[in-house]
Amino acid sequence: MSILNQPEQAQRPGMLARSIALMKPVTWFPPTWAFLWGAVASGGTTGQLDDVVRIIIGMIMAGPILCGLSQVINDYCDREVDAINEPDRLIPSGQISLTQVMVTIIALIVLGLAIGFFLGGNIPLLVVIGLFLAIAYSAPPLRAKRNGWYGNALAAISYEGLAWLAGHLTFAALTPASVLIAVLYSFGTHGIMSINDYKSIDGDRASGINSIPVLYGPKRAAWLIVITMNLAQVGVIAAFLAWGQPLIALFIAGILAAQLPLQRQFLRHPMDYFLKFSAFGVLIFVLGMPIAAFGLRAL
Repeated sequence: MSILNQPEQAQRPGMLARSIALMKPVTWFPPTWAFLWGAVASGGTTGQLDDVVRIIIGMIMAGPILCGLSQVINDYCDREVDAINEPDRLIPSGQISLTQVMVTIIALIVLGLAIGFFLGGNIPLLVVIGLFLAIAYSAPPLRAKRNGWYGNALAAISYEGLAWLAGHLTFAALTPASVLIAVLYSFGTHGIMSINDYKSIDGDRASGINSIPVLYGPKRAAWLIVITMNLAQVGVIAAFLAWGQPLIALFIAGILAAQLPLQRQFLRHPMDYFLKFSAFGVLIFVLGMPIAAFGLRAL
């Protein structure tokens, strides 16, 4: 019997690998990217090794640890629904025990707070705020993910706004200009969060999750997504013009213009092009963040 079980045991990922899979590495990029450019925007970074190490540690906190934590919490809270709709996922399939899930959550909370205290200032407060937003997004009684407007707002604030502010605060006190840019890119990210919902419209509708595509249909939702993303970028452009940075505004306007062909495809045929728009349109959108960061640095 043990010989028969050897191939199955050999194929099963180890405990650490299963916890990492539950943390969904594919989702880590947005907060790590936001932390990096928030740090640059602070104007307090240098090329010294100490600063580089602090940025890397902060990016690990924002992405793998805190974003990973939010993913684990979400899967834990979704375990009963997933047992019906997606029984092959890690928790409902029994590949990872509830005990391991809880240990993973506790370990990530401890690591996040420890790094927050290491980075200093108000970073631990942002970690706690992010934790509460993750719980509010996924867990009853709020379970904000059931509504695309509220859920996407919490996710956008966590993924972009808090991460940007944490990067800035790691090296300098916040400035109104940096806070405004964080708010604007968080607003744009609200639209981005809805693109991913196209792949699960039927499942969301059956589960009572009112994502933006479920609420308004694919076509109207596409317009809301594009308008939200573009308003955010127009706001960034207007801000830099007001701050006497026309070159930065011009670069970001160019980035906005580069998204228009992809947006046109998405608006005409959202179900056919949402994956392409998610991959390439969003990539172009986030290229505005480093430009904005260097613009803030020069103020």
